[in-house]
Amino acid sequence: MAVFATADAPLRAGAVCEAMDVEIEPNNINNVRLKLKRLVERGILVETEQGLFTQPRP
Repeated sequence: MAVFATADAPLRAGAVCEAMDVEIEPNNINNVRLKLKRLVERGILVETEQGLFTQPRP
């Protein structure tokens, strides 16, 4: 969540991996994408476009 707190624009899963110092590999990107989609389902994040994630606006 700290990654999104400092972001000024929606992020893709690859950018989240970079920000968390996770290796940029297809498997890691897919795992992060699945976690981001779960956060969207719970209302913690919003998917503004397909593959772009951000925090909901208050």
